[in-house]
This record gives sequence, C-alpha cells and structure tokens, in this order.
Amino acid sequence: MKNKFARLISTIFVPPSFTIIVYSIFAFSIETSFQNSLTVFLVALIFGFILPIAMFILMRKKKMISDNDAMIKDQRTLPYLIAVVFYSIGLIILLLSKVSIISIAFWFCYISNTFITIIINKYWKISAHSMGASGAAAALFFTFGWSSFVAMIIALFVGWSRIELKCHSLSQVVAGILLAFFSVYIQMKLITGL
Repeated sequence: MKNKFARLISTIFVPPSFTIIVYSIFAFSIETSFQNSLTVFLVALIFGFILPIAMFILMRKKKMISDNDAMIKDQRTLPYLIAVVFYSIGLIILLLSKVSIISIAFWFCYISNTFITIIINKYWKISAHSMGASGAAAALFFTFGWSSFVAMIIALFVGWSRIELKCHSLSQVVAGILLAFFSVYIQMKLITGL
C-alpha cells in the first residue's frame, strides 16, 4: 500500500507538474494583463510541461532511458540538455512578451538549476523530483510569503516517495530539497531586486 501511494505521488508530481502548477498561479495572480497571463500559461504548458514529458516518453521508447525513474545517472544528462533548449526558448518568449519579472526570474531558475543538476549528476545522482518540488515551493514562498509555505509539505511527500521507491537515498533527497529551495529563492531575489 505504501509503495503504491509513493508511486502515485512520484508519478503525479514529476518536475514538469510543478511548472504548470506554479505558472498557472502566476498567470492568474501576478500578471497584469490577459495577454501576459495567457503567454505565461502557454509557455509553461508547452515548454515546461508538454515538451519535457514528450521528450522523456520518446527517449524511453527509443531505450535511451532504461526505466521510468531514470535510475541510471549517465542517462540523465541528454534529457537535461534538451530541457535547457526548451527552457531557453521559453525564456526568450517571456522576455519578449514583457511579462512579470517574477515569472521571468523563476523561469531563469529552470535553466540555471538544470545546469547545476547536470554538473552534480556527473558525480552523484541528486533527486530531480525533490528539486522540482522544492524549487516550486521556493518560488511561491518568495512571491506570496508564509501562506504558501504549505507547498513544502508536497516537496517532503515527493522526497519521501523517491526514498520509498528506492530511487534515491535520504541524502540525495535532502540535497535536492535544500539546493533547489535556496538556489531558487536567492536567484529570484537577485534577479527581481525585491
């Protein structure tokens, strides 16, 4: 039963899920026009959700990734690099559309944190699921304050699920949570000047 619940959490809350959740919140709360709201939502949907998931499914089908949890760390670099291309296109669109600096700042974190993950991944398998959940929590915390800190509970559940499924060790999950939270929070503070 515990294992099934962990699998459900781990499947629902993949990193792209947090992209669409956070950017849906941003689109309809901090953007000042319908056009900007629509742009933010569509960029998140296409470049942060649909394309990364489609890429993963395609790479699984072609046996470039051997399992649904991407357990082999050497098979993670190429998907991360391709994701950076998607994120870079999304960033250009957001910059050209002149959306909120908060939306731009968090999107920039996708690129920088992916590069950080690639570097770490050369030596150690950090939990990308935990990073995705914690980075999203940091963005919400930065933007809305303590009222959104409840998002960290989801990050903890995601971390637990990765340990329960034996995809990561406790240290890999804790490192992912801490690294992403502080990285996103600090970068957003520096970029926005808030």
